[in-house]
Amino acid sequence: MEPYIPIFLMLVISTALAIILLKLQQSLGPKNPNKEKLSTYESGMEPIRSAHERFSIKYYMVAVLFILFDIEVIFFYPWAVNFKMLGLFGFVEMLVFIGILFIGYFYVLHKGALKWD
Repeated sequence: MEPYIPIFLMLVISTALAIILLKLQQSLGPKNPNKEKLSTYESGMEPIRSAHERFSIKYYMVAVLFILFDIEVIFFYPWAVNFKMLGLFGFVEMLVFIGILFIGYFYVLHKGALKWD
């Protein structure tokens, strides 16, 4: 249990510091609310509809596809760092990986998931 004392101590200190700084900000910070500051902010546009309206399924499809391909592209970094050590085998494996990514991308294009009609 003794090796965990520094971790526990760090958690206690960081939590206490966060609480202290939040309380200081609340008590010492400027308080001058006005209509503009209290209004809803939507990317610089005036809010014209309810926040509970439904979004198109296309929005969610693009979001999921972005996350999917973004996470897959992260695998390029460790490959690039170890490129010389991996040699020809690593290069061929990355070509296979890129080929699978392109197959998925063309499948998505074929299904029309990226069309905004």
